[in-house]
Amino acid sequence: MARRLVIIDTDCGIDDAQAIMMALAAPDIQVVAVTCVFGNAAVENVCQNVLRVLSVCERQEIPVFRGCGSPLVGASKPVSDHFGTDGLGDVYKDKDLQWEEKIQKEHAVNAMIRLVTENQKQVSLVALGPLTNLALAVRLDPSFPQKLKDLYIMGGNMEGKGNVTLCAEFNFAMDAESAYIVLEEFLCPTYVASWEYACRNAPTWEFFEELINQDAAAARFMKRITSRCRAYSKEALMTKRDVYFGPGFVAYDAYAMAACIDGSVVTERIKCPVRVELQGSISRGMMALDCTNQLKKSHSVFVLTKCDVAKFSQLLMESLRQPKK
Repeated sequence: MARRLVIIDTDCGIDDAQAIMMALAAPDIQVVAVTCVFGNAAVENVCQNVLRVLSVCERQEIPVFRGCGSPLVGASKPVSDHFGTDGLGDVYKDKDLQWEEKIQKEHAVNAMIRLVTENQKQVSLVALGPLTNLALAVRLDPSFPQKLKDLYIMGGNMEGKGNVTLCAEFNFAMDAESAYIVLEEFLCPTYVASWEYACRNAPTWEFFEELINQDAAAARFMKRITSRCRAYSKEALMTKRDVYFGPGFVAYDAYAMAACIDGSVVTERIKCPVRVELQGSISRGMMALDCTNQLKKSHSVFVLTKCDVAKFSQLLMESLRQPKK
């Protein structure tokens, strides 16, 4: 049986790295490209982080494309330091001085449009960062969404709880206009792994220790990049996540990837229209669920609400074993 074609659009921080390695380890997934966007780090660092992940997994043949370095509208925003200033925990000093030569010359958005057009209704797009590249793609080619097989998004929220602002999740807050465009104009089957979904389905910290202490190159890599990162310390000061949902290890982006790899990981979901709020200093970037369709939209998305944590944990465990080609 042919493997599922996947494009990964990423702002490669530590959790993105985990999600990418999950895709690379999945025997039924063929990653045809990785496209980069600003978010967890500047887009130049994101590109270098992706190259490092592919090198660890011995998959340097996968093409990497540089995309948008700022939001679709308005001034550039400061990137997050949640995963360190470089996105991978600031543990690497040996920067690759030739990294730009390893990045494809074609812009990520053009590459995305080309690859999907060449493989219509065959490509799953997994979006792990701000949705700027996707929004620009539909502006350049309005037919782009209908050529996709489906779309998986890590981002947004269900209940008005935010992790960077009072009401908004990081990826949507970083480029609210792009999130709005994507959820209004991408009419392909769309699956949203929200912040709350990830937080409510967290493996234990004991599992995390078992995960990163496997005897494999990918596990040693993950252990290194999480070693100095506050987001991966159970002894760190209590975060918004802990206040709302309790303790646990959350690899946010891996939840969207797991849903793409194995749909049975998702055990409950809500099908309804959604809209991203663009107004207000408090609510801007918040994703609102319209379960009674007061907006009169013809398009609904699948908002994931519950997963099989055992299956999800197994995918995580397999992702950090020896790479599979």
